[in-house]
Amino acid sequence: MKYSAGQFDIAVIGAGHAGIEAALAAARLGCKTVVFTINMDAVGNCPCNPSIGGTAKGHLVREIDALGGEMGKTADECFLQSRMLNRGKGPAVHSLRAQIDRRKYSDVMKHKLELQDNLELHQAEITDIKKTEKGYTVTTRMLGEYEVKVVIIATGTYLGGRIFVGEVSYDSGPDGIFPASFLGQSLKDLGLPLRRFKTGTPARVLRSSIDFSELEEQLGDEPPIPFSYDTDDLGENKVKCHISWTNEKTKDIILENIHRSPLYGGKIEGVGPRYCPSLEDKIVRFAEKKRHQLFIEPCGLDTEEMYLQGMSSSLPEEVQVKFYHTIKGLENCVIMRPAYAIEYDCVDPTEMKSTLEFKNFEGLYGAGQFNGSSGYEEAAAQGLIAGINAALKIQGMDELVLDRSTSYIGTLIDDLVTKGANEPYRMMTSRSEYRLVLRQDNADVRLTPIGRRIGLISDERWEKFNRKQELKAEEIKRISKVVIPPSDKINEILVSRETSPLTTGAKLIDLLRRPQLSYEDLAPIDKTRPELDNNIFEQVEIEVKYAGYIEKQLKQVEQMQKLENKKLPENMDYTEIKGLRLEAQEKLNKIKPLNIGQASRISGVSPADINVLLIWLGQKRR
Repeated sequence: MKYSAGQFDIAVIGAGHAGIEAALAAARLGCKTVVFTINMDAVGNCPCNPSIGGTAKGHLVREIDALGGEMGKTADECFLQSRMLNRGKGPAVHSLRAQIDRRKYSDVMKHKLELQDNLELHQAEITDIKKTEKGYTVTTRMLGEYEVKVVIIATGTYLGGRIFVGEVSYDSGPDGIFPASFLGQSLKDLGLPLRRFKTGTPARVLRSSIDFSELEEQLGDEPPIPFSYDTDDLGENKVKCHISWTNEKTKDIILENIHRSPLYGGKIEGVGPRYCPSLEDKIVRFAEKKRHQLFIEPCGLDTEEMYLQGMSSSLPEEVQVKFYHTIKGLENCVIMRPAYAIEYDCVDPTEMKSTLEFKNFEGLYGAGQFNGSSGYEEAAAQGLIAGINAALKIQGMDELVLDRSTSYIGTLIDDLVTKGANEPYRMMTSRSEYRLVLRQDNADVRLTPIGRRIGLISDERWEKFNRKQELKAEEIKRISKVVIPPSDKINEILVSRETSPLTTGAKLIDLLRRPQLSYEDLAPIDKTRPELDNNIFEQVEIEVKYAGYIEKQLKQVEQMQKLENKKLPENMDYTEIKGLRLEAQEKLNKIKPLNIGQASRISGVSPADINVLLIWLGQKRR
C-alpha cells in the first residue's frame, strides 16, 4: 500500500552531475527540494574518466562557476593535476582540464548536498511519475509518494541501463549499481518520446602492474590554474599522467575478435558517441591508422586503480586482456575493472523549451544525459539551468534563457532543443560561432552579473568580481599611458622575440599588441606593473591583442541578437502561414522556436522560409 512521504516544491530524480547542480540551485533559490539517488554511494560519481574539463568542456565548467554552480569549486578541492589544453592555438580554444580524485569528488559533492538548507537527499528508486492538478506525484519502489510542484529528470545512464561485455549482457547502471528499471515505462505512459543511446568506458588496471619506465610522462602546468573564480591557490600538482600507443598487434587481436563485439554483432541497439568511440570502432573506422594514443591516468591518491583514457571497449574480458597486453607499459597489466559498453534510455530534446521544460508537460524538466548529451560537464550545465528555471517558475519569475552569444551553455541547450541529438551530444569549441568572445578566461564577465541577478552569487563573490573589473580597467588605462623609451635592454628583448626594435618611445599597450610579445616578456622593463591576479593580466592581454577581431565578432553578435529579438508566438500553428514549405511547417510546429534566430537554426528550415516568417511578422505588427 502506498503512503504519503512528504510534500516538496521540486523533486530531482538522479544525483549525478546534472542532478547535483539542479538540486543545489533550486534549494539555494529558496525552494524546498528533494533529490533521489538509487545508491547513496553513487552521488557525484565519475563512472568514466577521473577528470573534469577538457576542450570546450573547461569552458562549461568556468561558466557553471560564474553563474554560481558547484562543479568548478569541487573540482578544485579534489584536483590532482591541472593542464591548460590547446596553448599552442589561439585563446578562444584554450580549455582547462583537471585530473581529480574521483572518490573524493563524490564524497565532497554528497556532503555539500547533505549540508544544504532546503534540501533533502534520499536513497530511493523512482518508479512512477504522474501528473496531478497541483503538479506531480513521484512514487518510490518502496511505495512512498511525494507530492511536488516540479520534477527534474536527471537519470544519466541509469534509465533502463544495460551493460555489455562481449557475449555477456545484463541490466545495470554504471559501475555495477542497480539501474532504474521501471521509470522508463512510466515516462512512456506519460507521453515522453524515449530512445536508446550507448556509451562506454575503458578498463581500470592495477598501478603496480604497469611498467612506467619507457612511457612518456605528462606533467601538469606550474602553477596549476583553478576552475573556480573563488579559488585563490591550488597548491602543487600531485600526480603524473603517462602516454602510450596501440600497435599492429593490438589491431590484429581486435580485428580477429570483432565479431564478438556486441557493437558489431547487433546486440547493442543504442547509438554511440561519434566523438568518443570505442577502440574497436576506431580501428574499424580509421583502418589506415597504424596506432592510437592512450593516456594512463590515476583515479585518486588513495587507490591503485589507473584509468586508460582512449581505450573504451565492449569486447569480451579475455580479449581485453590480450590486446591490453600488446601495449607498451601494459604488457603485464592486471585488469581490476573490465571495459564495458552501457545502453540507456534518453529523450528527444526537441520536445523541450530553451528553459529545459517539456513543451507539453508544464513543470517537468530534463537535464544531462537524459536529454541526449554526453559528459559530466554538459550534464552539470543543463542541471544548473533546469534547477534555476524550476525555482524561478515556482516563484512566478521570468525564467532564464541563455542565447548562443552569451555562453557555451546557451549554445549547448540551443543545439539540443532546436537541432536535437541523433547521437550523444558532446560540446566542442567548433559548435560556437562566437568563440572569440566566449573564452574560458572571461566567463565571469559574461555570466556572473546574471548569476547575481538570479540570486546565486553571494555579496562577497560579487564584491570580489566588481573589484576585479575595476583593477582590469585601471590596468588597461595604465598600459595606455606608460611609454617605454628605446634602450639596449628593451631592444634585446624585442629582437630575441623576432620583432622590430624601438627607435622612438612606444606605449606599453602598443608593444603588447605585437603578436610576438606577452606580459611576461615585457616584465623586465615594466617598472610600474602592479601585483595582480594572473587572470586579469590574461584578460587584458587577450582584449588588447585581439581587439579588432573581438569588435568584428561583437558586430556579428549584434546582428544575431536582432533576429533573436524578433519573437514568435509560442503556440503558433505554422500551417496557417502561406509560403512556408511543408517540411518547414512540420519542423516549426515540432520545435516551436522562441524567435526568428532560433527558427533559422532548425534543420529543414531554409533561408527562404525565414524570409516568409519575417514578412509575416511585419504584416502582423502592421
